[in-house]
Amino acid sequence: MPRRSRSEAGMVTVEAALAVAALAVVLGLVLAAIGAVTDQLRCTDAAREAARLTARGEPDRARAAAQQIAPNGARISISQDGDAISVQVTVTPVGGLLPGVILRGHAYAVAEPQTP
Repeated sequence: MPRRSRSEAGMVTVEAALAVAALAVVLGLVLAAIGAVTDQLRCTDAAREAARLTARGEPDRARAAAQQIAPNGARISISQDGDAISVQVTVTPVGGLLPGVILRGHAYAVAEPQTP
């Protein structure tokens, strides 16, 4: 077996440390991406439920339901223009771990006719 020179003695340790660090970074990014996908689905579900409840004439329940379904810190915007109802839910994913990424869920509905 060839002998290593003194300058190469710690190379394996350094390479192993870099590999472990790179693996930790990749794992962190994968977990952040999974969290972002989950938050995106929750934004879409919250917007859809708020639009449905607002169309039924229950705007107070709509906002409460959207806040319960949406991720923490989500901003919920419900607007109505005549019969058209538009709901937008926005949030920064996984507590801001992905800077510059903003998730949005949109839903549209038409108000149901109110019975006297």
